[in-house]
Amino acid sequence: MKQRLLFVPTLKEAPKDAEVKSHKLMARAGLIKQTASGIYTYLPLAHRVIRNIEKIIREELDSRGCSELLMPALQPRDLWESSGRWSEYGPELMRLKDRKDRDFCLGPTHEEVITDIVRDYANSYKKLPLALYQIQTKFRDEMRPRFGLMRGREFIMKDLYTFSESAEDLDYWYKLMKAAYTRIFERTGLATRIVSSDVGQIGGDEADEFMVMSEVGEDTITYCQSCAYATNQEFSKLATGDPCPLCGGTIATAKGIEVGNIFKLGTKYSNSMKALFTNREGTLEPIIMGCYGLGISRTLMAIVEQHSTETGLLWPDEVSPFDIHLVPVSYKNDALINKVENLYDLLSESYDVLLDDRDERAGVKFKDADLIGIPIRIIIGKDFENGQVEVINRKDDVKKIVPLEGLLETLKSFN
Repeated sequence: MKQRLLFVPTLKEAPKDAEVKSHKLMARAGLIKQTASGIYTYLPLAHRVIRNIEKIIREELDSRGCSELLMPALQPRDLWESSGRWSEYGPELMRLKDRKDRDFCLGPTHEEVITDIVRDYANSYKKLPLALYQIQTKFRDEMRPRFGLMRGREFIMKDLYTFSESAEDLDYWYKLMKAAYTRIFERTGLATRIVSSDVGQIGGDEADEFMVMSEVGEDTITYCQSCAYATNQEFSKLATGDPCPLCGGTIATAKGIEVGNIFKLGTKYSNSMKALFTNREGTLEPIIMGCYGLGISRTLMAIVEQHSTETGLLWPDEVSPFDIHLVPVSYKNDALINKVENLYDLLSESYDVLLDDRDERAGVKFKDADLIGIPIRIIIGKDFENGQVEVINRKDDVKKIVPLEGLLETLKSFN
């Protein structure tokens, strides 16, 4: 991709309403633009990162037997009435009427819609289990949108729903999705903790959250420094320094950003919405459900919080918008331009490359490159006429002057 044609409106200063590091950097790096309070446009660089996150999610879920579909964002009131949530959900539910005065909402989640879809199909144990997911924009009328993508009124989410004939089968899927989420967050470069939590507005019998430790997190996590014990502080009477109830280790506390949550719904929705199946004994039972949410836009924000400095981003390899940033110090001489574009074509055979072909000063290019945060940078400077370039592996802070004939081998060594 040629940078001259890529829409990356970088800023020298962050917007005045940007309070946390991720919001400031994403605005300055030209990733997001606020449209209204809690509503953002994802500009081309952010959209590329989101697509990479979605690719990881699809690979991990599809390999575990999940099927992707796409449900409507606009949902009729009668479905929500049948579950009892039309009145229970509260003012966060975005409600509207069509031209015939019928009530609808913009979906914050899709338990009602998916239950309606499956109850007309899964009428026998022979058609179970099922695991269905989607990636879609969700809506919640937050009273106080804040911290950029942390708490917005419109956001991108992956939601998955499982349908089982037994509690044992639900346990299997719950553990399988917990492992899938762990792997997804590892691949996106996030260090997370699994925290037991309240079921909240979703409901059900059991829930866990995936938390990214961060000073800007809205939740306080009580966790053990020696084992995997962790819980939301509002459900724990433990304090910093107390012994762990599991292993006796030392308890600590930290702020956390919730990036994913998983629920054992049980029969909450299948009972109220009459999603029944004939079991192996020939009698009718409610389908046993689980649901599993992952905030994609929140994951984007959390990556920026964990992988950045005050001056710029540093994307993990699998989510980076490009693999290599090719930065010529000068881009005016026709002979030089031809050589640079030949190198760009060569690299593009194996890598996703961003070529800074703008007519800008070197200082401007380097500052923008720091903001954008692509992990490998190749600088074409005064040594290029002698067949050499400077290669910077920003992840390991390694800088090398490399002959062009050895460039591909050097890049392979960074993997």
